[in-house]
Amino acid sequence: MITLDECVSPHVVMAQRDHVRLDWRMPYSALERVRSVAWTCFCRATVYELYEGGGQAFIRRTVQLEAQPDEVHETSTWPIYNARATWTALLSGRAR
Repeated sequence: MITLDECVSPHVVMAQRDHVRLDWRMPYSALERVRSVAWTCFCRATVYELYEGGGQAFIRRTVQLEAQPDEVHETSTWPIYNARATWTALLSGRAR
């Protein structure tokens, strides 16, 4: 088991009371070639990843379940600048 001092990726802080609610959807192939450019620590049950490709980006949320397959959802795509701003808001608890 990983301890918090061994974590190298960021953790998402608790959502603020007035946070923006993101629209999470089932994964779909909106972009053909994407790569994960940022992610949260895998020690938590819910992991977030920022994907970019072709000038567009989206965020993927994976809920890791013990006895079942993982639940994966994604946001719609945005221009990279907007997605990075949303990523920062997610990490700081201003979006969820």
